Amino acid sequence: MSLYPHIDDLLELRHQAHTLGLASHHLVNSSFSGLYASVFRGTGLDFEEVREYREGDDIRNMEWNVTARTNVPHLKIFREERERSVVLCIDKGPHMSFGTRNTFKSVQAAKAAALLGWAASRLNDRVGGMLFGDAGAGMQYFRPTKDRRALWRLLHSLTTPGNTQKRQIDSLSEALHRADRGTATGSLIFVIADLNREISGLEQTLGRLTQRHTLILLPVDDPADWEIPDMGRITFASPDGELVEIDTQDAVARQRYRETWQQRRKGLKLMTSRLGIPLMPVVTQEDIHQSLTANLARHFGRR
Repeated sequence: MSLYPHIDDLLELRHQAHTLGLASHHLVNSSFSGLYASVFRGTGLDFEEVREYREGDDIRNMEWNVTARTNVPHLKIFREERERSVVLCIDKGPHMSFGTRNTFKSVQAAKAAALLGWAASRLNDRVGGMLFGDAGAGMQYFRPTKDRRALWRLLHSLTTPGNTQKRQIDSLSEALHRADRGTATGSLIFVIADLNREISGLEQTLGRLTQRHTLILLPVDDPADWEIPDMGRITFASPDGELVEIDTQDAVARQRYRETWQQRRKGLKLMTSRLGIPLMPVVTQEDIHQSLTANLARHFGRR
């Protein structure tokens, strides 16, 4: 398995997002593109006026308050929003260099970002993003553009190895603040990150973001995050360099490991539910196209 994605693979996702191919795997991508458009563009409309209902109008847009007041059916009219800014905030910290099934978290995150980015670009949205967590490169911000230059630079940076000589920095909170300050109101922000961490301190920041933008969280998971395999006594290195020896044959320790992950994920679900933020996990062992398609259908299929 490669620790970093190849740029050709990320470019290939562009063609898959644009093309209604004949091969069966292309059907998955066309389905994803349609879901993306219906979720993030189908309802991406600006209110324009209220007028009387006409035969053939979509009754889902009925203005019931005006209808009740006038006793005449009225409809809300919308003007299609032609473009918006889409910002892909991607975790590039050392903890993303992990994976026990199929691929690494870093590669899965890059593929998710590429697929979302190309789908947004196809709809004429301004696409940009931000990379955080790499202590060597620091925060990298790519201002959204319509000409794909920012998306190209973002994807190219995702294929570049991070600095492994410096200690890890957990800059998720800083990245969210930067996204809030540097992004036009009404933007669509995807946060693609390892969220197997303490996140209670992020609630205020996330809540502030949701007041001005549409926010989607994509935790990048690996099965070993919640189920450590039985490998005997193993020495692990913490982000600050401390060595920790763990007996993975200890059933009690493995159960505690599993419960810790479950508690963290439960806390994340409760927080995002309170804030109205969709939570769309992607797992290293899953096909990224199918995973995103299933998440979109599960969260937004009834819209």
